[in-house]
Amino acid sequence: VHLVESGGGLVQAGGSLRLSCAASERTFSYTMAWFRQAPGKERELVAAISWSGGRPFYPDSVKGRLTISRDNAKKTVYLQINSLKPEDTAVYYCAARPDSAVMPTTQLAYDSWGQGTQVTVSS
Repeated sequence: VHLVESGGGLVQAGGSLRLSCAASERTFSYTMAWFRQAPGKERELVAAISWSGGRPFYPDSVKGRLTISRDNAKKTVYLQINSLKPEDTAVYYCAARPDSAVMPTTQLAYDSWGQGTQVTVSS
């Protein structure tokens, strides 16, 4: 599936941002996820959501500030980031994999990736 992210940019600390990821496939029965990669760091999962949207996953490090959602009719997944911090600065990637009973949390489990969108948070 072809994925295209948008919505990144430069924001001040404390602000909010909503990222979007649009999929090109005719069907959208995928588990979707957002990862991010900061300079010099490994890519990390920040949110994931099943096809039904009923069981979003967040690592403890971002719980409460990030919200993942999806609109299956628009074949789009969103990531709302609130109370932005300088340490949120990273390239944010959208990823997809066929939906399954288990929510995958590792990069290797996802087989489709977007090109990434840069988020920069100034202090």
